Amino acid sequence: MLAHNLLYTYIASYLQQMHLALRPDITLLVFGVAALGGIWITGIFIDRALRRLTLASVTLFIVAAAFLAAAQQSTVLVLLAIVLWGLAFGGSATQLQTAMGEAAGENADAANAMLTTSFNMAIFAGGAVGAVVVDGVGAPVLPAGMIALTLMALVTVGFGRRAAFPAGR
Repeated sequence: MLAHNLLYTYIASYLQQMHLALRPDITLLVFGVAALGGIWITGIFIDRALRRLTLASVTLFIVAAAFLAAAQQSTVLVLLAIVLWGLAFGGSATQLQTAMGEAAGENADAANAMLTTSFNMAIFAGGAVGAVVVDGVGAPVLPAGMIALTLMALVTVGFGRRAAFPAGR
């Protein structure tokens, strides 16, 4: 969530500093439509393949961020990255909430409250850290931060096999 909010909050600055002929409203519309696709895909696979779905989503998020980092003023590459980002992000809250519920068992209500709090903290931290980065080195660096943070998420999901992603789920 922090990786997402890092750039999502400053998408206008990113587009401007990358000298792209994309408006933020159109970019966010493309993201939103793609996110609906991610929600749909999550709905299809979440009960049968939660871990694989979450690993695929996190991996796709890294690919999208890599495309954003490599865009070099390419509107087509950025739009492709935005679509991939939306697909990856769309179902992520459901995936995380489901995994958290699996791991927490009978304490799922308390765990979900903690998840909501962590989402809110990620929104705040994405805005705060993003502001420092945008004012300091510039918005084009934000995708690198997304990649670093998402690699940590990939490792966490990878090692969560027993608790959050039990076999046979």
